[in-house]
Amino acid sequence: MSDALARPAGAGKSAPPKANAVVAVLALAGIVVSLMQTLVIPIVPELPKLLDAPASDTAWAVTATLLAAAVATPVVGRLGDMVGKRRMLMVSILLLVSGSLVCALADSLVPMIVGRALQGLSAAVVPLGISILRDTVPSDKLAGSTAVMSASLGVGGALGLPTAAFIADNWDWHILFWTSAALGIVSLLLVLMFVPESPRVGGRFDLVGSLGLSAGLVSLLLAVSKGADWGWTSGTTLSLGVAAVAILAAWGRWELKAKQPLVDLRTTAKPQVLFTNLASIALGFSMFAMSLVLPQLLQLPEQTGYGLGRSMLTVGLVLAPQGLVMMVMSAVSARITKAKGPKVTLLIGALIVAAGYGLNILLMSEVWHLVLVSCIIGAGIGFTYGALPALIMGAVDPSQTGAANSLNTLMRSLGTSFASAIAGVIMAQMTTDFGDYALPSENGFKVVLAIGAGAALLAFAVASFIPKHRPAGAAAPTDGPAQPAEVTAAKA
Repeated sequence: MSDALARPAGAGKSAPPKANAVVAVLALAGIVVSLMQTLVIPIVPELPKLLDAPASDTAWAVTATLLAAAVATPVVGRLGDMVGKRRMLMVSILLLVSGSLVCALADSLVPMIVGRALQGLSAAVVPLGISILRDTVPSDKLAGSTAVMSASLGVGGALGLPTAAFIADNWDWHILFWTSAALGIVSLLLVLMFVPESPRVGGRFDLVGSLGLSAGLVSLLLAVSKGADWGWTSGTTLSLGVAAVAILAAWGRWELKAKQPLVDLRTTAKPQVLFTNLASIALGFSMFAMSLVLPQLLQLPEQTGYGLGRSMLTVGLVLAPQGLVMMVMSAVSARITKAKGPKVTLLIGALIVAAGYGLNILLMSEVWHLVLVSCIIGAGIGFTYGALPALIMGAVDPSQTGAANSLNTLMRSLGTSFASAIAGVIMAQMTTDFGDYALPSENGFKVVLAIGAGAALLAFAVASFIPKHRPAGAAAPTDGPAQPAEVTAAKA
């Protein structure tokens, strides 16, 4: 299938500089959204006191974001294809701003959960941004632009943690959310100024499919994320698991029969899309290990013999270089993608991630060890994050770009959720006594790291089945729009 771009009319000689501005604005929006995801981490242990609620209830401030993001990502992606990606991008950023304002004004549990859920609804910003790039950026620059946009997730997360920790340590915690709202408003204004509307296909929205997928995902993620608290064999957890399987099976049958489905399962079954999504689940699983192990190793008391006794601010500073490495590696991965194709880039990235985890098993006793390991893993993530959307966009029609990229993002999120559950079980079983507390043991951390390496190797194995893909932009024209006949160009 052609990789030719579906660019808005009028993108003539002025397109390259305009495209550069679009890439910068979309990358900033991606950074702001990823900042939102890490913003609450430093205050999670303090939420019961800050909100005057039990820890079991304040945990919903994190769970609500996860559930909202899972529901919103595929739905907003499809709506972007139908009514305009720029329009849905602006709606997503507005939801981020609204949620941030609600949290900034919150002093109790319910408003905080509502605000965090609204923030979670903005998760589709990155896949929408990547889809807009396909419609806007000349094909010879698409690989690099996509890699930069994908790297924005890591950059925002890496920079957000030390910034949030510094703010939480020195000022009122509400400032975290006022900052998020302000950055969201800036992003929204820049999108209005620089990002053009993409072609749209119109059609009828699959409401039944949307409700079915949302119900299935919520049931599945609730069972996975809360199973450890409720008990993995409890009636609630098992009922949610059974309900998820039944609902998603019925949803699949509906989607296959629907004339305008929310998710085109036949396209999803194409080898390139199928194996890319399966590899994404494994990579999402793998990447969670680092975010679980490294912060705990840094913060556990030195008296344990393996903890480093550092503050949350130090944790953020240790992980911050990873985001910069991801951004640098995005340029390298783009060159490899253009020369060899995104499959090769993905394979290299998966091996780098696996090597980083293997090295972490051996090096985990000094701060510089963890800085080195996080940078190596970050380099691998930079490769994979740039390759995944390139593989998806190389296999789907431009009219399905938003939905397909959003589904791929959802696959990574599902992998992360499964990893959280499995790692939680391991850490709960492999403990060491420290005074009156049971802390995860050093061997427990090593097992989680080994599983992270194994998941990266599994992603490599799955990705090896992806059909050969020509280098990005190899045959795509750069001087005119190329869009399917059914696509109707929308006015910006």
